[in-house]
Amino acid sequence: VQLQASGGGLVQAGGSLRLSCAASGRAVKDYATGWFRQALGKEREFVAAIRPGGRTYYVDSVKGRFTISRDNANDMVYLQMDSLKPEDTAVYYCALDNLFRSSLRDEAYYRNRLTYDYWGQGTLVTVSS
Repeated sequence: VQLQASGGGLVQAGGSLRLSCAASGRAVKDYATGWFRQALGKEREFVAAIRPGGRTYYVDSVKGRFTISRDNANDMVYLQMDSLKPEDTAVYYCALDNLFRSSLRDEAYYRNRLTYDYWGQGTLVTVSS
């Protein structure tokens, strides 16, 4: 299983970026996928996740600004980021669970970085003020 994240870059505050995560070796529709980020000197934190059934979760700081979505036909997962703020600056990682069609897990499961077994290499997002 491999994940390839892309789409990061430099953007001014208030701008938008769309991150992409290409999965190989897994059908993303059957596994939970998450986006996490790690700012310099900080721990990696949860940003968003999408369950096999399509339900989504977000950290409070990005609700209403970020949208996670999935293209099942092409095994792609996206993170649309709008109204970006300087505090969104970080390396963003996509991650994939190894539990097939997880459906009986609670919300905390999908927010926990320890849930995810496979990780992409990260893509840097820099938001200037």
